[in-house]
Amino acid sequence: MVNGSAHHQVARLLRALASDDQTGFVLAELNDLLTGLTSEDLPIAVAQADLTGLTPYLRNYVAAMVELAAHRRGVPPPSWVRDVEPLEMEPRFASPLAGLRLHLLRAAPVPFKRRNIFIDSSIGDRV
Repeated sequence: MVNGSAHHQVARLLRALASDDQTGFVLAELNDLLTGLTSEDLPIAVAQADLTGLTPYLRNYVAAMVELAAHRRGVPPPSWVRDVEPLEMEPRFASPLAGLRLHLLRAAPVPFKRRNIFIDSSIGDRV
């Protein structure tokens, strides 16, 4: 993927997150984009991110996704992810089912755990 094109795609998806009620679909598309980027393209695509208009939860979710993608590509995450304050309130679980919480506490990738978000990325690795 062309570096500039990936950067524009990330920017488009972040704008969609700020204005879309179907955030799950937008996050899935962002995950697919980040997963498909090479170690050369990823840093350029996510070097800057406008998180204006996103809820604290979505800012943290995006930051964790970018951190995880950077880790998997063996590149440092962009500096802006450190500026996103982790969620301090109640932990956010991907499922309302109390029986799954222990599994989610163990299965969540570290960047998500640090941000108090507990998801399961083991199935298809889609966060």
